[in-house]
Amino acid sequence: MKYRTYPGTDISTSEVGFGVWTLAAGWWGDFTDDEAIALLHRAYDLGITLFDTADTYGNGRADELVGRAFADRRDKVTISSKVGYDFYNHPDARRGQQEIPHNPDPAFLREAVEKQLRRLGTDTIDVLAFHNVKEDHVPDDGIWDTFQRLQDEGKVRSWGGALGPSNGYLFEGMDLIRQRRVKSLQLINNILEPFPGQNLTEEAERTGWTGIQVRVTHSSGMLEGKYTEDTEFAKNDHRRHRPRSWLVNGLKKLESLRWLHEGRDMTLGQAALKWLLASPVVVTTLPNIYNVEQLEEFAAASDLPDLSADDLARIAELQRTNFGVHEDHMRYKGTMERDGEAIGPMYRYPEDGFPGAPAPELETAAAD
Repeated sequence: MKYRTYPGTDISTSEVGFGVWTLAAGWWGDFTDDEAIALLHRAYDLGITLFDTADTYGNGRADELVGRAFADRRDKVTISSKVGYDFYNHPDARRGQQEIPHNPDPAFLREAVEKQLRRLGTDTIDVLAFHNVKEDHVPDDGIWDTFQRLQDEGKVRSWGGALGPSNGYLFEGMDLIRQRRVKSLQLINNILEPFPGQNLTEEAERTGWTGIQVRVTHSSGMLEGKYTEDTEFAKNDHRRHRPRSWLVNGLKKLESLRWLHEGRDMTLGQAALKWLLASPVVVTTLPNIYNVEQLEEFAAASDLPDLSADDLARIAELQRTNFGVHEDHMRYKGTMERDGEAIGPMYRYPEDGFPGAPAPELETAAAD
């Protein structure tokens, strides 16, 4: 396993991290506490040191799992976490993909962090983020001043934001990087869905002070290479909300990526992580992990050879043409256009015209 450092800090992270939402949220299967902790311990044995949680994952359960798993080695792991959703006063608000209400009040945020510290069994959270920043959160000084005071008090080592729950939020991310100069920004990005995550990653490269954490690294499992047209998801599986066209078109796109892994000592899932790690500002990747085999596959990706410049250029060309698959453009959430500035998807169809962002039509995947 290789390790990277959040810009402007001494906080180290493994290139492959573990998002604990898969163990606590119930969207990727049900795990007993013992099963979950065993998987976290196996991840640590494989060199993974970054564990990403949020207070709303399982309404505190993810925090408790991390706290129990690493109580005897807290100084050996990096805990990345998120607060901002008020599940305390709205415990039953989540229905499917519906979001729990946010509460940006400084007193609430401080209380949420204090409660999370107790569940984690630690005095300090290494990297704290406001969970799924919306447009009105970015200019709210109360949020960011509270995070900075928590850092000054030693309860947080560094802070930033997370974008979601579905794809989009371009200018929210841009403002966090440009105006708030966050040390960490968690976002969605993958080979099949590189917009706007790739644009934000490039902005972080340009400015130099933001480390990127990437989630939905495998397009909700598509880039693991295990799906077929007959694949069906359980009723409580978050992938079930994806339209049928996502599965059918995704499989077509994978055909154009066979060269990336066939004939190499690398799986498609590993290649997907190496593509993200080609950027020096991507401090960690957070693939969805829900069994030992998958964990071992993803953890091994870090030590594999990097993708070549030719590989990256070939992928970029495929993205420019949407992998040769014609489909409705995605619908992105959040602020995607401002004051006449619009950054459209990386691909265009002739009927869209050049330049110009196409009209959004199809919703993207939800993340955590």
